[in-house]
Amino acid sequence: MEALKLRIKRRLEVYLELDIDGVRKFIINVLLKLKKVTVDQLYRELNMRFKISYSAVASMLGYIHSKLGILHACKESYKTPTVYSLKEEYIEIIKNALNKNAAINTS
Repeated sequence: MEALKLRIKRRLEVYLELDIDGVRKFIINVLLKLKKVTVDQLYRELNMRFKISYSAVASMLGYIHSKLGILHACKESYKTPTVYSLKEEYIEIIKNALNKNAAINTS
């Protein structure tokens, strides 16, 4: 695995290890399921299971995009919302990190 993928894998693992209420894992799972989301879509998904503010969802999505590096962000015009999509080359890394995190939480 190349150096960049290793750094991203480690960042993602640490991000998930610090998940105390399950929101981070849920967001990553939603991203894997839907492939493309806006802040509004993700907020609606999260709001069904967690008490969380819209700005917190936007902040978390921005963090995942900028710090973890597993998302593309596309904004067609200033009137449209930003659409975040998973980078295909990191899908297996994401799945492995989720599985590793699940194994840690069950032991």
